[in-house]
Amino acid sequence: MAQQHPAPEHAPPTEPFPPIEPYAHGLLAAGDGQQVYWETCGNPDGKPALVVHGGPGSGCRPGNRQLFDPARHRVVLFDQRGCGRSRPHAADPVTSLEHNTTEHLIADMELLREHLGIDRWLLYGGSWGSTLILAYAERHPGRVSGIVINGVTMTRPEETDWLYHGVGRFLPGPWEAFRDALPEPERHGNLVAAYNRRLNSPDAATRTAAARDWCAWEDAVIAHEVLGKPGQYSDRPSEALQAFVRITAHYFAHDAWLEDGALLRDAHRLAGIPGTLIHGRLDLGSPLRTAWQLAAAWPDAELVIVEDSGHTGSPALRRAVLAAIARHAEAS
Repeated sequence: MAQQHPAPEHAPPTEPFPPIEPYAHGLLAAGDGQQVYWETCGNPDGKPALVVHGGPGSGCRPGNRQLFDPARHRVVLFDQRGCGRSRPHAADPVTSLEHNTTEHLIADMELLREHLGIDRWLLYGGSWGSTLILAYAERHPGRVSGIVINGVTMTRPEETDWLYHGVGRFLPGPWEAFRDALPEPERHGNLVAAYNRRLNSPDAATRTAAARDWCAWEDAVIAHEVLGKPGQYSDRPSEALQAFVRITAHYFAHDAWLEDGALLRDAHRLAGIPGTLIHGRLDLGSPLRTAWQLAAAWPDAELVIVEDSGHTGSPALRRAVLAAIARHAEAS
């Protein structure tokens, strides 16, 4: 599990790189009426890297560009189906999510790689992004030069149950509010499935209330972490918030269309791919155990535990990400 690294040619960065703008962007026709937004920045002749955002449904962020040395990397970002600048947008209640599954996203990533003429790329992401990275890499290992993940998740039922039920042991008040916002008959079953139904209700007031109550719970979990802040979900612009909640509930209610434990079982397919798994020991919503299990099953992965960090990160976790990306650039 532990890996030794040669001395780097360049000192690893300790702060994000300056803001940059894309040198190219577009909408990729992905089929099913989907237009997937993508952008590239940095050095067109640099080492390719793909940023895989979390959520699901959060969309890519400009700050992700700053994790890569723009002189050394060709950085690709994309908004997964239904969110960000991709169209149709999940904030629109008439937008069907029928063609928005993990399989569709894997296919979109591969289509984008081919569209941009990239042979192999480094994959970087966190939280839900780590699940999608693993699913893609296990399907297309020959197209992956390396992996850097922070906030490791595999979206197994046990992980979803922990986030939307188990964490309530630590936050009984906010969790009871999350549960009791549902009609009485739905409070004692699968809460995620119940919210998913309400987020797709034909009634606008029902959808709005469900999104508000879902984000209140997400906010409570994050706010009680080290360096957590209140309102990290609820303060998002309305369109972004509606898409995030609707897509997240859609994926989690269906276990991300992944067989339980499949990503861990198939980690042997990652053999030969160097990986860095970075996880905060104090991550309340996504406990360290998942990262630990993955590192044990993936011999080419290094597990970096950041003692002072939760799911939202910390300066130390950010430095670990910057160092890992720089190290992969040296090695590839």
